[in-house]
Amino acid sequence: MTSDKYDVFRALHRPGDPLRLANAWDVASARVVEQAGAPAIATTSAGVAWSLGAKDGNVLDRDRAVDLVARVVAAVSVPVTADVEGGFADDAAGVAETVRLVVAAGAAGINLEDSDRSGAAPQLTVVEAARRFAAARAAAGDGLFVNARVDTFFHGGTVADALARARAYVDAGADGVFVPGTADPAVIAELVAGIDAPLNVLVGPGSPAVAELAALGVARVSLGSSVAEAAYAVVRRAAEELQAKGTYSAVEGGLAYGDVNALLS
Repeated sequence: MTSDKYDVFRALHRPGDPLRLANAWDVASARVVEQAGAPAIATTSAGVAWSLGAKDGNVLDRDRAVDLVARVVAAVSVPVTADVEGGFADDAAGVAETVRLVVAAGAAGINLEDSDRSGAAPQLTVVEAARRFAAARAAAGDGLFVNARVDTFFHGGTVADALARARAYVDAGADGVFVPGTADPAVIAELVAGIDAPLNVLVGPGSPAVAELAALGVARVSLGSSVAEAAYAVVRRAAEELQAKGTYSAVEGGLAYGDVNALLS
């Protein structure tokens, strides 16, 4: 990817014409997504962690996570945005170091979340989270697209809570805001209207179609970990069918061996 990757990726965030991200977790899945015509690749932290033998939730070793980002960046010709969970760090300085490493790995963007996996409260305070977003911005320079994930709806919070956090993170330097946990068009419309930055929503079965989200002004949609989850579901179905019935229908419709192998040539 050339030096204009930041501009290319930033320009893909168009309210009313959302960037569509089917999240990948390794080189092969990233190349499958690219071949499907995706203009950018996003990693899923859960899929990456699972594929490397770790739980999701800031457990994966930072060096292994960054190495995966570098390998995906080297394997595709489109911009890559990396899900760095909570920054694989306990404080703003650690988040800044993670961001510097991800920039060096060649990423055009990051997702950084405000959940607190190690604390008593489910989310960082707004002040602490904003401090981390400011540190990420400073470490990234002007190019990297910093997407601030607001986990309010995962923890029973209100729209007002989500908006307050989103505004604080944008003020701290975030370029976009990711608010997963709602598929309600009225809520999404309120978020679009209340946040002065491109809005990213999490989509999947039961979510409004992209056309409806576009009409609401959404700028980015992500499948998140659901693609990796679906892949693992095939493994389970195939294994259970083989053991219980001795048949193999669960693996029908898979990509051909030669097609997958050619992705890595």
